[in-house]
Amino acid sequence: MTPHTISQTVLFPDLFDKPLVATFDQQQASSDGGGVLLKAAERVYGLVKAFAGCLTDKRAPEKIRHTLADVIGQRIFGIACGHPDGNDADHPADDPVHKLLLGRDPVTGARLASQPTIPRFENGVSRTALYRMGRELAAGVIDRHRRRLHGRARRITIALDPTDDRTHGAQQYSFFKRALRRVVLPAAVGVPDLRPRGGAVSVRGGAAPRRAVASDGAVGLLRRLLLPLLRAAFPRVRFLVRLDGGFATPALFDFLDAEPRLDYVVAMAKNAVLVRRAEPAMEVARGGVRWAGRRRTSTPTPVMRRARGVARAGW
Repeated sequence: MTPHTISQTVLFPDLFDKPLVATFDQQQASSDGGGVLLKAAERVYGLVKAFAGCLTDKRAPEKIRHTLADVIGQRIFGIACGHPDGNDADHPADDPVHKLLLGRDPVTGARLASQPTIPRFENGVSRTALYRMGRELAAGVIDRHRRRLHGRARRITIALDPTDDRTHGAQQYSFFKRALRRVVLPAAVGVPDLRPRGGAVSVRGGAAPRRAVASDGAVGLLRRLLLPLLRAAFPRVRFLVRLDGGFATPALFDFLDAEPRLDYVVAMAKNAVLVRRAEPAMEVARGGVRWAGRRRTSTPTPVMRRARGVARAGW
């Protein structure tokens, strides 16, 4: 007990019948105790080891103090515990919990990587390595849902959306967008039909050139990453691809039209020509909506059969 200790020693009388003393003067203290739960989850999923396997270490072996797995683990746990910036690396470098998360002794263990090491590591990762890491992440999430659903799924919706990440000043790889000023433009891909336990999410690289548009890389992302992984996990599934208007490009439409067992819906800005050409399909879609609100009859008409087909396709 110290002179600054509060007189009430039984802080939780409904839970404990012994004095509970709280002090905040310990040298080996940490505010990131919740990271232990993250370590338990990471041990199950093995993301740190998987990500490290996607990289090639070109450093001189005799000068290596922190392995790639340690640096990746430090960044993942640091971001999760509220230290997102590379400049924050010096703060948790001596933190006992962060040492513990990397398998080091929390008191006598070696210091973690410093601030200069983290930016050098992040800037040295190639696009090929980033693709491999994205594939590992997507494959891990999809495999978890494959095991949960026993490989059985009738339909999977893939939603493509750009996500604007604002930057400050003339930050590297940022570009000017009138509505949001300077941003980088990563793309988020959600798979909401794999809920209720969370949809699979894949992210296209964060840096974009100055004239980047939302559709950049979308065809490659679907063709090389998402569709092969999802079809391998769910062989009989039918896809519905939901696109933001920024993805409405001829190249993407040609790719989606050629894919088997795949429908798509695009949120395009309307114009007079599009409204005129879409009117027949809109009439069918309206019929589908009207049919969905009524009870099914025993002898459906041809119009109702067509409306049901449109409704099943996701209109």
